[in-house]
This record gives sequence, structure tokens and C-alpha cells, in this order.
Amino acid sequence: MLVIETTDGKQLEFEVVGLVEDDENNAYAVCYSEKADEFVVTDAKGTLLDDDELAQEILDDFFVLADESGPETPG
Repeated sequence: MLVIETTDGKQLEFEVVGLVEDDENNAYAVCYSEKADEFVVTDAKGTLLDDDELAQEILDDFFVLADESGPETPG
């Protein structure tokens, strides 16, 4: 569980929903908040990524992996 305090003093709870590694074996956690309906990405130490482009790349990879590992639909 990751708790982030917003600039207006509210606290949002994020649950780790996936782990992703990049080509250099750096690990990232993908976290989701139901209340905010928002994803965030942290490094292995739990620090939010400052690089928005990298965070989006990690999220994109996560969604691709989630689609591939999802339940198969008969077709």
C-alpha cells in the first residue's frame, strides 16, 4: 500500500497491482487508487517516478502484459 498526500492535503491510497522490469532489469511497481481512479508508477524503493515519459512507458508495458495474461475468450 502506498499513500500519497496531494497538494491540497488529501491522502490517496494506492495498491500495488503489478511489477514491471525494463530491459536493464530495473524494477517498477504499478499502483492503482480506486478512489482517484488513477495509476502511478514507483521505482523499487517506492519513490514516484519524476520522468512522466518513462512512467507512461512502464504503464503501457503493464497493460500489454495484463492483456496477454488475461483470461482467454473462446472464439
